[in-house]
Amino acid sequence: MARFTGVLGILAVLAAAYLFSTDRRHIRWRTIFWGIGLQFCFAFLVLRFSIGQGVMTWAGAVVTKMLSATFAGTQVLFGEFGLPNSGAFGNLLSQLPNHTANQGAVFAFQVLPTIIFISAFFAVLYHIGVMQIIIRAMAWVMLKTMRISGAESMNVAASIFMGQTEAPLTIRPFLSKATRSELMTIMTSGMAHVSGGIMAMYIAQGVEARHLLSAVIMTSPGTILLAKMLVPETEVPATEGQVVIPKDELHSEENFIGSIARGTIDGGKLALNVAIMLISFLALVALLDMVLAWAHGLAYTHWVPSSLGQILGFVGAPVAWLIGVPWRDCPAIGNLLGTRMALNEVIAYIGLGAQKATLLPRSFTIATFALCGFANLGSIGMQIGGIGALVPERRNDLAKLGVRAMLAGTMANLISASIAGIFLG
Repeated sequence: MARFTGVLGILAVLAAAYLFSTDRRHIRWRTIFWGIGLQFCFAFLVLRFSIGQGVMTWAGAVVTKMLSATFAGTQVLFGEFGLPNSGAFGNLLSQLPNHTANQGAVFAFQVLPTIIFISAFFAVLYHIGVMQIIIRAMAWVMLKTMRISGAESMNVAASIFMGQTEAPLTIRPFLSKATRSELMTIMTSGMAHVSGGIMAMYIAQGVEARHLLSAVIMTSPGTILLAKMLVPETEVPATEGQVVIPKDELHSEENFIGSIARGTIDGGKLALNVAIMLISFLALVALLDMVLAWAHGLAYTHWVPSSLGQILGFVGAPVAWLIGVPWRDCPAIGNLLGTRMALNEVIAYIGLGAQKATLLPRSFTIATFALCGFANLGSIGMQIGGIGALVPERRNDLAKLGVRAMLAGTMANLISASIAGIFLG
C-alpha cells in the first residue's frame, strides 16, 4: 500500500504540473519521460542496487568523516564547546532547561562552522578544476537524454553543489539571452536543490549523508521535467545542443590561497545569514503562535487552530500521505513540508532532526528527500535579487516566474520523495 501511494504522489504532481502549464501543446514528452526514467534509474542504483547502496554508504561515510575535520577549527576558537560530546560542554548541556536549548547550543558552536569549512573546500575544488569536470559530465548526460540547452544543463548540474544564486554564475554570459523557459529551469533548479554548505549542516544535524546525496542527484532530472511542463520551451535557445562553461566566471585569476580565503568568507557570510534568519523567523513564528493561541482561547472551540504548526500539519498531511508517508506520521511531516515552504528549509530540517526518535524510519527518510531544497517564499526574493543583479534587464521576467519556480521546485522534491518511498518498500 505504501508503494502504491507513492505512485499516486507522482501522478498527482504530474497532473498538477500539466494543469497549470502555460502552454500544454508545446510540452516535449520526451523530456518528461526521460526525466521520470532517470529518476527511477538513479533511485534503483542508490536505494536498491547493492553496489549503488555500497557506493552511497561509502560516500556518506567519507563526507561525515570529512566534516569532523571542522572540529579542529572549532576547538581552537570555542574550546570544548566546539567539540561534540566533550566533558565540559556535555555537563553544560545537561543543565539546560529543555531539549531545544540543548540543540541550539550544539547548532551554534558545532553545526554552523561546517558551512564555513565546506564552502572553503568547494572553492579549492573549483580552483583545481575538479568541480568543472564533474559538472560537465552531469550536464552532458542531461543534455543528451532530456534534450535541453547547454546553459540549462550546466546550471542544473552546478545547482547540485552550489547555492541558488551562485550556480547561475557558471552561465552568466548566457543569462541575458536566456529564453523564458530557460529562466524557469534555472530558477527551479535553484529551488529544488541545496548547496554543499547547507547539506553539511543537515548532516551535522543527524540526517544521513547517503540519503541527502541521493536526494540531490535524483532531484536534478525532476527539476527539468517540472520546469518544462509548467513553462514549455517555445523558442530556440542560444546554447542548444552544446555544453559550455565560461572560464571567466570561475575565479581563474585567484591563486590557491586566494580561493581558500574567498570560500571561507563566503561560507562565513552564509553561516551568519542562517543564524540571524533563524533568530528572526523563529521569533516571528512564536509571536504568531501567541496570537493564534489567544484567538483559540477566545473561540472556545478546537476548530480554531492554536498554532502555525497545527495549520501546516492539517494542510500538509494529505500531501505527506501521497508521497508514501505512513498516516500516523503524516501530520508531523505535513507540518514540516508547510514549514519549508512558508518559512525555510533550515527550520524544517531542524524540526525533522528533533523528531527523529518519534518518527518511523520510512517517514524520516521520505521527509529527507521531500525537504531537500530551497523552495520557499523567501527564496523567490533571493533569486530575484541574486540573479537579477547579474542580469538587471531580466529582473521583471524573474519576478513573474518566481511563484511558479517555487512550486516547481517543491513538486520536484515531492516526486523524488515519492520515488524514494517506492524503492524503500
